[in-house]
Amino acid sequence: MSEAAVNTGDSFSLEDLKNLTDGDMLRVNQVITDNLASEVVLINQLSQHIILSGGKRLRPMLVILAARACRYDGQDDALLAAVVEFIHTATLLHDDVVDDSDMRRGKQTASTIWGNEAAVLVGDYLYSRAFQMMVRAQSMVIMDLLANTTNTIAQGEVLQLLNIRDPNTSEEKYHEVIYAKTACLFEAASRIGALLGGVSADTQLALQAYGKHLGVAFQLIDDVLDYSAQSDELGKNVGDDLSEGKPTLPLIRAMEVGNDSQKALVREAIETGKVDRLDEIKQVIAETGALQYTLDQAHAESAAAKRQIAVLEESAYKRALTFLADYAVERSY
Repeated sequence: MSEAAVNTGDSFSLEDLKNLTDGDMLRVNQVITDNLASEVVLINQLSQHIILSGGKRLRPMLVILAARACRYDGQDDALLAAVVEFIHTATLLHDDVVDDSDMRRGKQTASTIWGNEAAVLVGDYLYSRAFQMMVRAQSMVIMDLLANTTNTIAQGEVLQLLNIRDPNTSEEKYHEVIYAKTACLFEAASRIGALLGGVSADTQLALQAYGKHLGVAFQLIDDVLDYSAQSDELGKNVGDDLSEGKPTLPLIRAMEVGNDSQKALVREAIETGKVDRLDEIKQVIAETGALQYTLDQAHAESAAAKRQIAVLEESAYKRALTFLADYAVERSY
């Protein structure tokens, strides 16, 4: 739908976002479908299972919105948005193997259905396909950005692995992990749109920073929801982070400010991955203000994201980017 057809009042809704991006996201989905095809049947089955399973598509949407906000009117935005989604999907396949997860987006994980070996190898296939596709955009700057981003994501996976079952993980280490694993791909998606739009270096950096802050906010809320949402809303089991031994910010903060018995409870849970006392741990997180502490950080990141895009000229696409910053912290799944 055209920009002019979108609500121009002060409010902006999910419906407005859908109306604004439907046409472009159809192009993205077509590129994804076209490039999923493989002569190997298992690759088709497994990659379609996760890519077509109803994810939010926020990362590719960021490419589209940033590009349109910078007045780009070409076709490479759909190609590069699909590349970003392929990279993201590859990381999900590998994550689910490392974490031994059995649910994602309310469905069985690919590794549960087809096995760890197939999930890892198809993840590798999606990475390599993404690099084949990004060459078509014929931009060394964008290729360099995506290559560095993919490397950073891989480093983030290793950093997270080092923190597993470590109750002494610091808030600083936690933020290093969520930047590398989550925020850097949001950051890259936003900058790609700016690069396509040919805007000034300052505007490129502003959109890049917008993506970083948005990604951090998004992950902080994910970590809040792991202790506050319902499994049917969340699309995975509540307490999965704990069972995997991940010391996320709500746990780290509870360890910092809790009393001795509260700290002992959280420490044991992180070290063992046992969730039989999950209700007590959730109570500790609430009583110590750790959940609110994490929420406050998420809202600060959302506000920082919105400040960054003040440099953009007014448009429905700028309003959509502002809406996403709010949506990231207000969502329930």
